[in-house]
Amino acid sequence: MRFAIKTRPEHTTWQQMRDVWVAADQFEIFESAWHWDHFYPLSGDMQGPNLEAWTTLAALAQATSRIRVGCQVTGMIYRHPAVLANMAATTDIISGGRLELGIGAGWNEMETAAYGIDLYPLKERFDRFDEGTQAIIALLTEKVANFDGKYVKLTEAYCEPKPVQTPHPPITIGGKGPNRTLRAVAKWAQQWNVIVPNPQEWKPLKDVLVQRCEEVGRDVGEITCSVNVRIDPDSPLDKAVAEAAAYGEAGVDLVVMNLPLDAPPSVLEPLAKALAPLA
Repeated sequence: MRFAIKTRPEHTTWQQMRDVWVAADQFEIFESAWHWDHFYPLSGDMQGPNLEAWTTLAALAQATSRIRVGCQVTGMIYRHPAVLANMAATTDIISGGRLELGIGAGWNEMETAAYGIDLYPLKERFDRFDEGTQAIIALLTEKVANFDGKYVKLTEAYCEPKPVQTPHPPITIGGKGPNRTLRAVAKWAQQWNVIVPNPQEWKPLKDVLVQRCEEVGRDVGEITCSVNVRIDPDSPLDKAVAEAAAYGEAGVDLVVMNLPLDAPPSVLEPLAKALAPLA
């Protein structure tokens, strides 16, 4: 099994989050660190602070040296795909080739309504996501990119300099929709992330992913399957570790341990020791 951490950029400070990521960088058992892409908190006071994803991600890449860095996941509706491709390329360069490019269709109605961002009907949102993903890949891999979609168009478009990783930073697609999301995973992703309550609900989704991969001629073994396990600050650490172990037994490749809000860097050493027998 492989492990990562995730911090919540809500109701916290830049210094607090940076210190946790810098500490995680010292523990080899944590292969990657993640946060989310939202403008409002997802819990507590919705008027409270929430750090923006990509500016903090670039800074966290600079503050660390080993651990891979990613956003779980970037809402495609928030940034034009060509802009996001340039952001990803630059962040991969800043990190020295450690970016994990997490993307999703987007869903947060509160944020989009407040900011005047179009939250398109579900089908159109996924149509735009599919086109955006293809456009991003084209910009990151081709010297001159052209794409003629219904919603996204590139005309002799450049994205320079290119990212360090080739052909492009690994793409993580988040979500569990059996038709659109898992088909997109089969076509374009190197990692699939999903949040489910238990391994029993994960297994049928993995079976659907296997089917989608067969439909597009892809080996499902090329895709890292990851899930999130939340550490409850009011429960023994052993509970979260046992949950991670159960996912591993079900066939999950990577478990992302979601740290409690405002967890100090000191939580990482006992977590690393507790997970070591599973690695």
